[in-house]
Amino acid sequence: MNPKIPKLQQQQKQEAVEQTGQLRTAREFASVEEMLRDDAAQTSPPPRLAHRVAESIAKEPKPGRSWWQRLFSRRSAGL
Repeated sequence: MNPKIPKLQQQQKQEAVEQTGQLRTAREFASVEEMLRDDAAQTSPPPRLAHRVAESIAKEPKPGRSWWQRLFSRRSAGL
């Protein structure tokens, strides 16, 4: 058995990974949410899905003003 063959294959694999830019360092996240946010920042959804999500969000009703905004807008209008 020739011990140089696995080392050569390992070196070639390392070079291929470096050339494609897929070499990533290990990261530790404080929470699952942080990990998902990082993944979402690096991964873009397929165009069809992004379009469907945008349409769905556009159909949602707009949130009303909060109670304190309504309260203070009435006070300032009466002054």
